[in-house]
Amino acid sequence: MARRLLFGTLLAVLLLPGCEDVVEVDLPQDPPRLVVGGLIRVDATEAFVPVRITLSESSGFLEPNPVTRAESVIIQVERFEDGQLIESFTSSLAEQTPGSGVYIPDPNATFDQRIPTVFLNEEVRFTLQIRHQGRQYLAQTWYREAVPISILVQGRATLLEGDETEVIVGFSDPGDGDDFYLFQFDPAEYLVTEDRFYQGQFFQFSYFYEDPIPQGTVKTVRLLGVDEAFYNYMDRVIEESGREGPFQTPVTTVRGNVLDVTGIDNTDLFDNTGRPEVFPLGYFAVVEERQAEVTIQ
Repeated sequence: MARRLLFGTLLAVLLLPGCEDVVEVDLPQDPPRLVVGGLIRVDATEAFVPVRITLSESSGFLEPNPVTRAESVIIQVERFEDGQLIESFTSSLAEQTPGSGVYIPDPNATFDQRIPTVFLNEEVRFTLQIRHQGRQYLAQTWYREAVPISILVQGRATLLEGDETEVIVGFSDPGDGDDFYLFQFDPAEYLVTEDRFYQGQFFQFSYFYEDPIPQGTVKTVRLLGVDEAFYNYMDRVIEESGREGPFQTPVTTVRGNVLDVTGIDNTDLFDNTGRPEVFPLGYFAVVEERQAEVTIQ
């Protein structure tokens, strides 16, 4: 059937030699927006938080996003106890190499700008501030811890095609509140879940890799603890981009938590109310990441 279809298509092309006009399509050209890649994955066994913020600008259809340089990038860290601020400090970031668009704690600063992981708990708030081309951007997020992956084994089930590879993932929800999770199975394959129906229980599910996987391949599955806002953002991104992650090419119709606060003087309210057309792209989050490996047989 496939060969017949291909032959028919080639015959139709050969019978239409005059169809050589080039059709030009005018694609919408929106002004460039700042794109912030700010998912910071924390390994609690390491000494410092691996801060890495990437900056670029949105581009035309199917074109890569060009990197861009900021005038300043800083992260303010605040630790609370029972709702009261007890400690805070600021980490200044610098471009890792000129023209990279990647910002890390400034290695040339007088004092160490790295953020110790021992400082972290779920009462720690991070505020990212960026000054870019004369405009001010801001994002806030609370640190989120993650539970370990209890089970990661290869299963035997398949789906419609019959050559998918099943992995079975299991973890225990702590049950002390509403929890949200982001799973990463490959660089651009993500899945979100919330504990609405398994709060405080062990939860197990199957994930299927669609492409054939050679025997002996080691697959790493990552579990990230996220808040409800990031869960909702990722749920929309996955739906609109076919499981592409938020830090590949951000979906232009999905807004993250990075806001343009230029000209807003109320530091307690910076939600861009009344300016719906003014917004950057991307997301800022600081989350704990747990991972496990399985060898495909």
